[in-house]
Amino acid sequence: LKDGREVAVKCFHEENETEETIKQFMKETDILGLLHHQNLVSLYGRTSRNCDKPMLVYAYISNGTLTKHLHESSGGKLPWHNRLNIAIETATALVFLHESGIIHRDVKGSNILLDENFTVKVADFGFSRSLPDHATHVSTIPVGTRAYIDPDYYESGRVSDKSDVYSFGVVLFELISSIRPSLMEGTDYVTLAQFAKRKILNKELTAVVDQSFWLGVDKNMMEMITAVAELAFQCVQCP
Repeated sequence: LKDGREVAVKCFHEENETEETIKQFMKETDILGLLHHQNLVSLYGRTSRNCDKPMLVYAYISNGTLTKHLHESSGGKLPWHNRLNIAIETATALVFLHESGIIHRDVKGSNILLDENFTVKVADFGFSRSLPDHATHVSTIPVGTRAYIDPDYYESGRVSDKSDVYSFGVVLFELISSIRPSLMEGTDYVTLAQFAKRKILNKELTAVVDQSFWLGVDKNMMEMITAVAELAFQCVQCP
């Protein structure tokens, strides 16, 4: 922009333009227009409601997604201290959203953006829902990426802030394991949450933790990794 800010413009092709897509764009503007937090992506503006090609203008987040750094990067492993900070800042963003009555509904590695300092910017609010005062859940059609979705929400259609907590637990398991959210086990696909829960119950935590973290690890780091694994385990328990 003229003032020197770098921006990212989100738009879509005309063949993908549906009423639901328009709703998602409007949902993002409604939420990000009202909520501002250091760990949420900043929305600078959008085209008018009646524009032929709706577009959203965001702050450009230069370092890509958490998914890219965990599973697609050729530049070496993401250090443990960065992973721990990402976990803390993602949790901070979710607490802020939940206290504001918003359920994200699509918490996953590709919606966790990282700036040049590896500061978290949670993005993509097209599926988000408001939770009315005193309500414990909202009934809706399940959306999102299957391996991150709370099984109870997937089966019942009842979504709550606990659904975001489940998805966050999957992200925590990704951070400690460097394993994708779904994986092959023998000839079957299983979710990372299923795999990690079974290994932890069998007292096989080492199978869940990225093997490189055990090399030269000190007691303090081992305690932190174990604590994150225990927290992730608690997050993905079904009601």
